[in-house]
Amino acid sequence: MFPRRSSLIACAALFLTACGSTPTPPPVTPVAQQATPPAPPRKVRIGLALGGGAARGFAHIGVIKALEAQGIVPEIVVGTSAGSVVGALYASGMNGFALQKTALAMDEATISDWALPLFGKSTGVLKGEALQSYVNKAVNNVPMERLKIRFGAVATDLKTGQPILFNKGNTGMAVRASSAVPSVFQPVKIGANSYVDGGLVAPVPVKFVKDMGADFIIAVNISSATEGAATASSLDVLMQTFSIMGQRLNHFELKEADIVITPALGNMGSGDFSNRNLAILAGEQAAASVMPQIKAKLKAKQQP
Repeated sequence: MFPRRSSLIACAALFLTACGSTPTPPPVTPVAQQATPPAPPRKVRIGLALGGGAARGFAHIGVIKALEAQGIVPEIVVGTSAGSVVGALYASGMNGFALQKTALAMDEATISDWALPLFGKSTGVLKGEALQSYVNKAVNNVPMERLKIRFGAVATDLKTGQPILFNKGNTGMAVRASSAVPSVFQPVKIGANSYVDGGLVAPVPVKFVKDMGADFIIAVNISSATEGAATASSLDVLMQTFSIMGQRLNHFELKEADIVITPALGNMGSGDFSNRNLAILAGEQAAASVMPQIKAKLKAKQQP
């Protein structure tokens, strides 16, 4: 009897010991701390301000080619005079290479429509209708507000002397008004007002690019230097006068741009259409030379 009782006591002791012991918890595996994902870059709307300068405007095409090669595509384009011609074609969907092909194939005769003086008086030797038709044909008669890139053309109100931004309506007519160099082209009548070349009041339309909502503005200044500029023709003299008048305007206007590109066009005359290839190359080279600054400033703007 005693052995059985001892066995029961031993079992009870083992049971109580088991109940009273604290089990060792399994080792805790530390959870890796999740890294906070970086904030996405801020959306920056790039604007392009294309200045006036007649035949020197072919340089704008080179600038556009260089920007596109680096994946920099503006959402807003505003042009003055020659800049409005290139800007309209670009906004219609032409890339840099298509613009170059179009420029090299362009015949000056297609945009020249000589005006006959009325009773010995003339407000311009060219009517400008041919330029209007050329642009409208190139953009497939699409109005400004339906172009693929937001586009504006700057002209001067002949009565008030104030700048006017066209960004709706007939694309060719707006470009014609923006390009109506006084004494060369007849003023363009739209509604009750008459308009002439925008270079008189906005040689490089930086302010208007900003007004249209651009956060980052690239300005292209193709005006000739006051010293050593070509004055071989009456057009050269007139455009040189524009450059002199526009110097003070540009001094303040270009300060508002994030980047100013100035193609080295030397003494290329405003009517020198034969050197369009050299002007395009000069635009490419000028844009390439400031590309590091463009990328650095764009990156800084994109910081959240």
